[in-house]
Amino acid sequence: MRTIRFILEKEFRQVFRDPAILRMMFIMPVIQLVILPLTANYEVKNVQLAIVDHDKSTYTRQLIQKASASGYFIIPGSFDNYADAMELVEHDKADIILEIPAGFERSLVKEDQAQIFMAVNAINGAKANIGAAYLNQLIREFNQDIRLRWIQIPRSGMLPTIQTEQRFWFNIHMNYQQFMVPGILVILLTMVGAFLSALNIVKEKEVGTIEQINVTPIKKHHFILGKLIPFWIMGLIVLTLGLTIARVVYGIVPVGNLALIYLFSAVYLLAVLGLGLLVSTFAQTQQQAMLISFFLMMVFILLGGLYTSIDSMPDWAQWLTKFNPVTYFIEVMRMVVLKGSTIGDILPQLGKVAVFAVVLNVWAILSYRKRA
Repeated sequence: MRTIRFILEKEFRQVFRDPAILRMMFIMPVIQLVILPLTANYEVKNVQLAIVDHDKSTYTRQLIQKASASGYFIIPGSFDNYADAMELVEHDKADIILEIPAGFERSLVKEDQAQIFMAVNAINGAKANIGAAYLNQLIREFNQDIRLRWIQIPRSGMLPTIQTEQRFWFNIHMNYQQFMVPGILVILLTMVGAFLSALNIVKEKEVGTIEQINVTPIKKHHFILGKLIPFWIMGLIVLTLGLTIARVVYGIVPVGNLALIYLFSAVYLLAVLGLGLLVSTFAQTQQQAMLISFFLMMVFILLGGLYTSIDSMPDWAQWLTKFNPVTYFIEVMRMVVLKGSTIGDILPQLGKVAVFAVVLNVWAILSYRKRA
């Protein structure tokens, strides 16, 4: 313990002497956590909807008014032909074209059905998909309104209708910031821990101090623990800052026990720091360590389930997510913060991350002994 204490004293002094590390640890995550959740929003608004109305009837006017009043669409104008509307799409001034054929109202009244055409600009896939979904939902509601009016004035009999009502559990108002902030906090904690720990040993190699350490009687696991513990403590401080910002700026108060978040974070940080230390034992320069860490972080983040649902991924990608500790932390953060899950609920994820921590740190110790 005395040896580790001396190493820790040396590491803390080294960290506090370098203002760049302190800025990376504390200031950058704070700024990112304040800004990123405001921009990470799955809700799409201001979809440019060009309408080609060949019918110009009462029903088409009602449909256009409904689209305009929904708040999701901006209607740059109504066109007489499809080519004019398409020209707007080609100049990126329209996202969707809605073409209503002549005789739309007559077909709807006489034949109980009518067809309309929708063309979507798919250059921005997310906006196109969500905008098209909004428009489909709006047309369904418009159709339902008409049928309800017909029921009140029955012609040949009652028309059966089904009215659906949706409710979002654990995030009643579907506030995307409540959904994104816990996940973004996980990403920031991962990046800070992995990058700084990866650079730490490599920096010792570059300045030559690791040679001096190697000739001392310090054991390998003492050295790794001395490198790991300071960043583990600072990682928990970053987590505290993140949770404070989530509460003060976004009003997010975890429904579950806060101690569970710290318990899982403590184990998770061991895994992430172990990964960073493992990278540093293989890399010879800080540039190599940074590039390897960046590659791993990109894979972990994209397969972490923050921006895309894991269930929507192909089977091979879903299989890869089982080896991604970020996936488990994001899942647990959302479970505890939004759902109020208990220790029993997060125990499977906690066990898997603990295995990651043991494997990565033991590997880092063994690898350091071979290469340092």
